[in-house]
Amino acid sequence: MNRTVCNPFLHGFKNRPVKLSAAAGFLWLVLLFINTAVQAQTPRFDQLRERFERGEILNSLFTHDYHDSYTGEQTRTQGEIWIGREKYRVESDQQIMVVDGGISRVYDGIRNRVLISDYVEEEDDFAPSRMLQGVDETYDIVEEEIAGGTVVTLTTDDPFAVFTHVEIRLGEAGLPQVIEARDQVDNILTTRFQEGQFIQPEPGLFEMEPPGDAERIDLRH
Repeated sequence: MNRTVCNPFLHGFKNRPVKLSAAAGFLWLVLLFINTAVQAQTPRFDQLRERFERGEILNSLFTHDYHDSYTGEQTRTQGEIWIGREKYRVESDQQIMVVDGGISRVYDGIRNRVLISDYVEEEDDFAPSRMLQGVDETYDIVEEEIAGGTVVTLTTDDPFAVFTHVEIRLGEAGLPQVIEARDQVDNILTTRFQEGQFIQPEPGLFEMEPPGDAERIDLRH
């Protein structure tokens, strides 16, 4: 597989491609399922969350589809993700994004440049810490066992919530298979996971080594 990475977290970068906004929604959903079980009787969710708390990393291929309800436009992003409790790596379509908890690095393969910025979780709508501090407390949560796995449904009437309806399907092993969400204006985001597995963190996983001739733009100064 050719690896590339997209940046959903780069706060303040106004010229990013549209697909990164879709990827942001995708990662929001991934972060959401890490912590939602805190507020409900959801044993399968609890088991999943505990694996992240133990320091394990979820690695998976993904296909993310975004349907714009107003224009009818369909956008698809495919790639690979490594997600831990505080550190993330996403690769997709000639881009690589790495957040190590304090610094965000994004490599744009088309422009051969690296954007470096401070990762300020208070300014990031998708920050993992904000998810873990109770963003989901406005949701009603129902967990249901079905043939081949579990379905967790989250709904809210909160006008400030990003998504009004989220459905997460877990396989028999408790790994996410599909996450589908509807936002406040009826856009639909669907992410499918393939070949997912939990792994132990490896040295260098949340580091970035772009080509030596890549332009470096440091936004921290």
